[in-house]
Amino acid sequence: MDLNGTSSKLGLEGDSDLQFLLLGGKLVKVRSKSWKHGRYFKLEEDCQTFSHESKKAFKQNHTFSIDDIESVRKGRHSEGLKKYTDASVEDLCFSIIFKGRKKNLDLMAESPEDVNKWVSSLEKIINNMHNLSNQKKSEHWIFSCIRKADKNGDNMMTLKEVKHFLRQINVEVDDSYAADLFKKCDTSNSDTLEGEEIKQFYEMLTRREEIDIIYGKYAQTEGQMSDRDLLNFLLNEQREQATAEDAHRLIEKYEVDKTAKQNNCMTKDGFLMYLQQDDGCILNPAHRSVYQDMNQPLNHYYISSSHNTYLMADQLKGPSSTEAYIKALMKSCRCVELDCWDGANGEPVIYHGHTLTSKVLFKDVIKAIKDYAFKTSQYPVILSLENHCTVEQQKLMARHLVFFLGDALVKKPLGDTMPTNFPSPEALKGKFLIKGKRLNKLDSIFTNNNVIEDGTVSEEDEAAECKENSQKEKPKKSNIKLDKELSDIVIYCKSVHFNSFEHARENQAFYEMSSFKESKAFNLAETSATAFMHHNMDKLSRIYPAGSRTDSSNYNPVPMWNVGCQIVALNFQTNSKEMHLNQGRFLMNGFCGYILKPEFQRNLSSQFNPNALTEGSWLKKKIFHVMVISAQQLPKINKEKQKSIVDPLVKVEIHGVQADNASKETHHIENNGFNPMWNKKFQFDISVPELALVRFLLEDHDTASQNDFIGQYCLPLTSVQNGYRHVPVLNKRGDNISSASLFVHLMLLDAP
Repeated sequence: MDLNGTSSKLGLEGDSDLQFLLLGGKLVKVRSKSWKHGRYFKLEEDCQTFSHESKKAFKQNHTFSIDDIESVRKGRHSEGLKKYTDASVEDLCFSIIFKGRKKNLDLMAESPEDVNKWVSSLEKIINNMHNLSNQKKSEHWIFSCIRKADKNGDNMMTLKEVKHFLRQINVEVDDSYAADLFKKCDTSNSDTLEGEEIKQFYEMLTRREEIDIIYGKYAQTEGQMSDRDLLNFLLNEQREQATAEDAHRLIEKYEVDKTAKQNNCMTKDGFLMYLQQDDGCILNPAHRSVYQDMNQPLNHYYISSSHNTYLMADQLKGPSSTEAYIKALMKSCRCVELDCWDGANGEPVIYHGHTLTSKVLFKDVIKAIKDYAFKTSQYPVILSLENHCTVEQQKLMARHLVFFLGDALVKKPLGDTMPTNFPSPEALKGKFLIKGKRLNKLDSIFTNNNVIEDGTVSEEDEAAECKENSQKEKPKKSNIKLDKELSDIVIYCKSVHFNSFEHARENQAFYEMSSFKESKAFNLAETSATAFMHHNMDKLSRIYPAGSRTDSSNYNPVPMWNVGCQIVALNFQTNSKEMHLNQGRFLMNGFCGYILKPEFQRNLSSQFNPNALTEGSWLKKKIFHVMVISAQQLPKINKEKQKSIVDPLVKVEIHGVQADNASKETHHIENNGFNPMWNKKFQFDISVPELALVRFLLEDHDTASQNDFIGQYCLPLTSVQNGYRHVPVLNKRGDNISSASLFVHLMLLDAP
């Protein structure tokens, strides 16, 4: 086996962009106005690791993985480059943006041509890594581990290096087993493994016993799966409405052996390839793109929403950043919050008032939002304004919004007459809506009864609560002066105080919406669930975390969705179970940030109550059978302890209406994160499948303390595919761990 054949794994052998990166070059790393130093950057031979020299004595070169890169941005599009470089060097700058909280890498090249070459080459290799099949990713991962284990780089492995390799891939093997495996493969009796022997060693390690059994059962044509055998498998095991054409398509798409392909057959390698790709994934491939009706009124959708979007960390002293807005928008968040205060030099700023969080300019945030709002989704973005500014700075806010957002800003209702309900996400594609206070009713636009001057309005409910938390005595609710220009661009999302559902029904127009702090919202969801749901049938509701959550923790969003609340705002910057549920809820429908609510949450005759189930269209009783079979290449938890191996277990959770909530777990497997096998069956009774989410949680068992988090994956029950499926494994931040997966068998059946 050629350990240097990684470029061919990427399908880029001989590629000029790849050669450019392997050769590397000098770039200037920018950290501050005074710290700008030249460093040599290059891609390592594994085509997966980037390194640059460190000038500190005895320090190793800095490295990072291609997998850690979120995006590459050309120009001065990071906070660092805007702050520390001059506009005249715009075309010499670019940034590498990392996933999670790792700091951006801000760089300068010698010429615009160099910038273009670096950016296009990096983007090509990132895309290629992203598009690698799981099979190749797993090989890629194993080859890079072999390379690390081959200490002296002679392309031969001693028994000691083999043990090091096994530790790298998270498998603890006792000495005699390692020696046996080594002996079996060392056919040349040289006490080293080389070439074909390493290949054999790799194949013995990657053999999937459970796949062999499934394949063996259906491969009825001279030891292989014919198109008819494959169709049989698709119909009987995967419960798909498949045809002979579908079987041919899969063979064409996944079979690696040319002869088998010509004979319309699928080998075991092709079968494994199919199971590890989108067609064999737990998530229904049809749900990966927008498939729901997007022409319903806006309030008929759950909307992916962020709270305190400007924060990168906690709410007391964390940094405020435009980067936080970009990260949220790139995760298809469609409602972001702007906490606006008077700033120095007459320019409004955004930060968490009365705290030590840093400040960021309002206009810089608007520019960043304009640039990144529609990169992952074309559907409308709501800017939720928390306005603490004086009238003078409010005027600037309004002008910045109009100037930077231009025609994309909704400044008057769609159509020529006063609307009676919301436009649809489809009608609002590429548009921005402002949520905030308004001086008058919307129909004044059509009656020439518009306000000529500034006026007074009550402050936002959340602002009042924030003040309450920072003062010992309960303060009086104060009024604020509102600028007419800012008032006039609030069209479909006018903030009003909530009194009661009855009061709202009789006095509020459809565009007048309330924000509820979590305690109030949870109380209403428990005591008046059906009334809350009816309220949400013609109005929008925004829920936000309690001000006491200074650590930026989150509440459980599921009970809020259960009563039809649309804008369930969470702290996107916090890696938590609640954010995993949010990511799961918005995973389907093309990850566009809008999910159409079930029909029973949109129909005025519905008497659905998630806390006390009665007969109705929502009641579709199902039995969900889950068999947790195995996992592959789970990451190590404790990177500091080189010798630590995980003891994995799997929890399967259902999150939905109260009656459906459940959690079951497997036993743990000692010392094996490489290919643990459980074969454990579970059964869940489901009453309201349209509101249920399924979450798979992998943990490292610990007898002495709390189990450690390994990975998770969450998705709507209605998006689950039946049969043998691979489940991706995401880290705490919600990013894919490329080589890891969980293998399960699923069956969602009508209850008798």
